[in-house]
Amino acid sequence: MNGRRGITKQGLTRESVLTIVLLSIIVVTILGGCANRQAGERISDTRLLLDTFVTITIHGDSDPGLLDEAFALCEEYEALLSITREGSDVWRINHAEGEPVSVDPNTLEVIMYGLDFGEFTDGMFDITIGRVSRLWDFSSVGDTGVPYAPKIPSDADLEAALFTVDYRQVLISGNTVQLADPEAWIDLGAIAKGYIGDRIAGFLVERGVSNALINLGGDVVVVGNRQDGNPWRIALQKPLGNEGERLGVFEISDASVISSGIYERRFEIDGVLYHHILDPNTGMPSNSDVVSATVIASSAVIGEGLSTTAVLTGSERARVMFEQVPEAVGMVLVLENGELLQFGNVRLVD
Repeated sequence: MNGRRGITKQGLTRESVLTIVLLSIIVVTILGGCANRQAGERISDTRLLLDTFVTITIHGDSDPGLLDEAFALCEEYEALLSITREGSDVWRINHAEGEPVSVDPNTLEVIMYGLDFGEFTDGMFDITIGRVSRLWDFSSVGDTGVPYAPKIPSDADLEAALFTVDYRQVLISGNTVQLADPEAWIDLGAIAKGYIGDRIAGFLVERGVSNALINLGGDVVVVGNRQDGNPWRIALQKPLGNEGERLGVFEISDASVISSGIYERRFEIDGVLYHHILDPNTGMPSNSDVVSATVIASSAVIGEGLSTTAVLTGSERARVMFEQVPEAVGMVLVLENGELLQFGNVRLVD
């Protein structure tokens, strides 16, 4: 597939609400900013997309209309990949009752990434978790805007939903996708933002942009360096810490910083924390020793898949998988005991 990086058991080829959201995402601060920049040297905008705030910043002389085009691209991908938007490719697959569905090439590519991660992780990363994920609601308000008390799915509902989870039942032929189990649903939420970040960055490069930053609710992708030639500085906030309390800073160029953790979307019942990273074997929130995982990678979609899997599998297996992924150049894990583990060449400074 054009432009797709293949994932195998041996690794990845080198080819290869919302105020709360802003306060709880791990990567929250872009340092070394632009307070002294003159008008015309920097354009930036923030819009509500992908159920979060998306910020695109371009340094250098660029047509402001380029931002509109980049956001329009984000909207196009959301319209394809959303599990809840009626008529999206994902919605049509999930409501086809096992019949083949023709999809956009971009949708097909994201699904293929998901299936490759399923194989790479022995099913710990599984895009057919859709029936399970829809049983949980980690938002603080309902569709009417009225706050409600969160609840845990019943054992019977979880058991029925888990019966549909198996990435190997996704059948692809040409540009069609079919679910062998007509009751199964796919959910691409664990990798869609990374894919979209990669595509927006690629679009900007094609349009001649040399210095840019894309922040999709905490998933950060940068193009080149800052305009002054120095690397971008991305702060890593302490999980479940106070606002502004950080663990350090990454200095990166032409890379992504992608974080996953139990702090992002969660609720508590009777002193027990329930979060949105669900184990495909149990249907319950993962229970590993990893509280948060941040991956620095040349590919945001791969960084997103790896960071999610690290929280699911725990630190030991996460380390092994990281070493098999050439696109990943750094990884930081925060463990439940407060220990911080760093791997690779890109590490926290400050």
